[in-house]
Amino acid sequence: MKNDKNRTISGKVISDKMDKTVTVLIERKLMHPLYGKFITRSKKYHAHDEINQYSIGDIVLLEECRPLSKTKNWKVIDKV
Repeated sequence: MKNDKNRTISGKVISDKMDKTVTVLIERKLMHPLYGKFITRSKKYHAHDEINQYSIGDIVLLEECRPLSKTKNWKVIDKV
């Protein structure tokens, strides 16, 4: 049963060296409050990949879940 209350985000896989874990880079663009120029903010998330099926360069969809480890609070749902 899928819970629709969990947040979902999409990003690019930048590392798949860990077992059952991928590192995903999320980039968002926002406007500078004074100069009006668009700037890019990025953040890396560790996400759970149960069968190690995603590799570097894949665009994936993440869903927030319960803490699976110290740094892992997201799981990979699907490849976009």
